[in-house]
Amino acid sequence: MESIRLTVNGQACAGEVEPRLLLADFLRHRAGLKGTHIGCEHGVCGACTVRMDGETLRSCLTFAVQADGASVETVESLAGDGPLSALQSAFHRHHALQCGYCTPGFLMVLTEFLRRVPEPSDAQIVQALSGNLCRCTGYVNMIPAVKEAASEIRKGAK
Repeated sequence: MESIRLTVNGQACAGEVEPRLLLADFLRHRAGLKGTHIGCEHGVCGACTVRMDGETLRSCLTFAVQADGASVETVESLAGDGPLSALQSAFHRHHALQCGYCTPGFLMVLTEFLRRVPEPSDAQIVQALSGNLCRCTGYVNMIPAVKEAASEIRKGAK
């Protein structure tokens, strides 16, 4: 067993873990954060995407021990108990999800994307979406949702 200490969504978190425990499993089963979904377990679908020290990564390909000393953000960090983020609200308004299983991964990727690209073109949005899979084909509605969220963020929304 290995001892790890990390910050998850701004809260200190520690535990004893086997070196082979995945970060996704640590977040879901030890930290109780069910928003990080496990889809393919091969890093292909993106449902498990989180941010660690400011960079998105697939938590199904990352061991919990690799997060020792790191700051991890999950989809729960986007709104917490407060109002939805601009991106979450835009996804809701534009019906940019269907079953919702892939949505946490998309939200995490797109949150980072909008921090880097505040006025994205359709082509840039499509490229940003390309690393995540939606089996329900909700992509079409994601493009206007991302554009609306980008506009809201530029105006000063969360």
